[in-house]
Amino acid sequence: MRVRLLLFALVVIGLSTPARPDAQQAGMNRLAPDVFDVVPPSALVRGEPGRMTLRSPECRTLPPDETRRRIVDVAVQEWAFFGFRIVDQAIDTSGARRRGARLGTAEAARVAASIAGYWAVTPEGAWIVERQNDRWNGTRDIGARWNAPWSAAFVSWVMCEAGLGSTNRFRRAVAHHSYIDQAIRARDGGASQAAFTAHDAGEIAIEPGDLICSSRRPIYRTLAERRRQIGVGARSHCDIVVGVDEAGGRILAIGGNVRGTVSLKLFPAVRHAGEPFRLAGAGNGDRPMFAHLKLRAASIEANALGASPTVSAVGCVTGLSAATRMVAANLGAAGVRALRC
Repeated sequence: MRVRLLLFALVVIGLSTPARPDAQQAGMNRLAPDVFDVVPPSALVRGEPGRMTLRSPECRTLPPDETRRRIVDVAVQEWAFFGFRIVDQAIDTSGARRRGARLGTAEAARVAASIAGYWAVTPEGAWIVERQNDRWNGTRDIGARWNAPWSAAFVSWVMCEAGLGSTNRFRRAVAHHSYIDQAIRARDGGASQAAFTAHDAGEIAIEPGDLICSSRRPIYRTLAERRRQIGVGARSHCDIVVGVDEAGGRILAIGGNVRGTVSLKLFPAVRHAGEPFRLAGAGNGDRPMFAHLKLRAASIEANALGASPTVSAVGCVTGLSAATRMVAANLGAAGVRALRC
């Protein structure tokens, strides 16, 4: 156990000076199905940008004791595919908010089908991709940003692939507030099959596989404020927790559409006497972290990121950029499973 904690500490130290998030980093190919069985989001898409259409997804349904680890593992693989980009919320809060940034043409083309595939699991996805086709066929090239923020679509796809197939368990949507409201109803005694229950930030312990959610318009600082407007549209954002490093004072979470990519965020966190380890200053700022969605599933290790199949396989990958290799080397040190090449 001490060795594993030391390895996790080495990872966080390595991540303390992240590569420039706007740098064009080479992504890591998704793992082979015999290593990690995930249907890639691009498999839900037909055609090239400008002529894309979506296939109907077949979301997985798995028992609760398998979902927490799989949520983390699926999110980590997508983070690697987008190039291991990192945003340190302690030192880069203004830059971290530039969601939907323009990617380079080559990178935008590489990830276009994957982003379209995220949309495929949402009710409005086909219409959104059709509108994006018009954008690509107009005066904008393939590097044009997506016309709709895709962070909720990313979370929805992860939950679809992670085993929360029924919308009674997770309400897949183009806006985060749909599943936040589902978790509030579950907390209040309704939505009995919902996979998540909603709590105020800092109310209970955060674990890998949980979701942490911020608000922008309107601004909510408590769950009670959202409860009074439940069902009303709101601009919010949720990230998937993949690691809890109490010794380093950080919570690690992966989100979509962060600077136009899937990125790992490093959130400062603290523990006050008699309280759970919590995000530092979660209720402050102009985008406060107001909700913690707790997954109804058994706990896994705090360093779930380091235990993921993707991180365990990093040492086998060749051809990564220097910036990505630096991050990958730090993460590879934390692998707790045998490498499979």
